[in-house]
Amino acid sequence: MLDSRPVLWPTDFPPIQRRRPQTLQVNVGYRCNQSCQHCHVDAGPRRSETMGPETIGEVLALLARRDFGTLDITGGAPELCEGFRDLVSGARELGVAVIDRCNLTILEEPGQEDLAVFLASRRVEIVASLPCYLAENVEAQRGRGVFDASIRGLQRLNEFGYGDGVSGLTLSLVYNPQGPSLPPAQCALEADYKRELGERYGVRFDRLLTLANMPIKRFGSLLQSTGRFGEYLQLLKAAHQDTNLEAVMCRDLVSVDWQGYVYDCDFNQMLDLPLGGATDGRLHVRDLVAADLAGRPIRVGEHCYGCTAGQGSSCGGALV
Repeated sequence: MLDSRPVLWPTDFPPIQRRRPQTLQVNVGYRCNQSCQHCHVDAGPRRSETMGPETIGEVLALLARRDFGTLDITGGAPELCEGFRDLVSGARELGVAVIDRCNLTILEEPGQEDLAVFLASRRVEIVASLPCYLAENVEAQRGRGVFDASIRGLQRLNEFGYGDGVSGLTLSLVYNPQGPSLPPAQCALEADYKRELGERYGVRFDRLLTLANMPIKRFGSLLQSTGRFGEYLQLLKAAHQDTNLEAVMCRDLVSVDWQGYVYDCDFNQMLDLPLGGATDGRLHVRDLVAADLAGRPIRVGEHCYGCTAGQGSSCGGALV
């Protein structure tokens, strides 16, 4: 695997500071039942890193002590973490909203047959990856059979009320470009998704989130191997919009890895760039109980242009 970190640091990306964190994003492990080309986590079936019960307990202790409004659970396929359901249930008991970043095919994995029931019963918001409404595009990026399994997963979630606009069970889909290009306008593409998925498969959902591919880990290595790394980075930098700096996700979010260590965002986590402004060493989730993060500088690199290019990109989709 090629290492793109030396190219991403140092940077001329504008300095930014964080506000009071609203969202705790927790990556519970890198194990996944898929191996997608664009994956910035380099997740896959051969990865074994997973959050243990002690760290899950520390995350729940933090949620009980600090006023994070949302727990955003990601991976890998987060549902493959043995403590995933304990984490979800514990957070919901504390009154914290929970997001599950789901790849949809996990709903058909052995042992996950009741996953849809569990998520609906805990009223978990689902953010589901589906990089296109055409089978050939999805399978070029994610593997053979993934599209059909994803559609079945969406239909299963619809059966429990997800995406119906009435139940309050929110279902969002995520689009990633097929290669080194910026996402198209989110609103227009959402209309295409709703029309095509509705007419062809009877699938409904609430929102489409468009995300730019980050030039790190698996996608960064693909760019380097095809000689397009520098070209893509220049595309991101040329499309940078200062107005997007106000809304980048790292200003209101804290990222936690499977061992409990803290970062400014999930992308910095993958590059092993610890939380910016830490004067007391590498922070662990247990240290956040008493830490005041508001006003701290955010650690930035060249990859940060992926969040500010064009319409902007975050875990919540386009910024404008």
